[in-house]
Amino acid sequence: MKRLVLGVILILCVAGLAFASSGGEGGGGHDSQKVISFGWRLLSFVVLAALLYKYTAKGIKGFFAEERQVIVDSLREAEAAREEAKQKLLECNEKMERATSEIGEIANMIRAQGDAEKEKIVEDAKKSADKMKEDAEARIEQEFKKAVSQLRVEAAEMSIQMAEDILRKKITKEDHEIMVKDFLARMVSHN
Repeated sequence: MKRLVLGVILILCVAGLAFASSGGEGGGGHDSQKVISFGWRLLSFVVLAALLYKYTAKGIKGFFAEERQVIVDSLREAEAAREEAKQKLLECNEKMERATSEIGEIANMIRAQGDAEKEKIVEDAKKSADKMKEDAEARIEQEFKKAVSQLRVEAAEMSIQMAEDILRKKITKEDHEIMVKDFLARMVSHN
């Protein structure tokens, strides 16, 4: 209430100073009517302001107090939500870093497994190539021995055939009988 009274006094002082500074120009009687009219208007305003204050002050104060409390609560909630969002962001960043690290480890592991698999494949291919080479060499040697054996057989058959041809041409019946007797004699002495 003290504020209201001080406010009215301040308004009256300011209004009186403003009116006094006009200098009193114009007709003298006319100015007093203006002052009286101004006074009544000012009084009406003060009474209206006092009545409005008396009957609406509590409601207005309550309204603004409630609004202030709502704003304070909203700010607290916003701050809590901000802190929670900050915490969630930190958690997400940590999860992202862990995931990135795990992805890197998995990639390295896959690379290592790939290199090991590559080395194994190369080693298996070398072993397979060596085995094929050994098998081929063994087949070549076997075929060579077979060919040499066959050539010996053919050479022996040809030698026998040539010897028969030579003997048919050069040996007579008498030479043949001598050879048979000589052979039989060797056989008998050998046994």
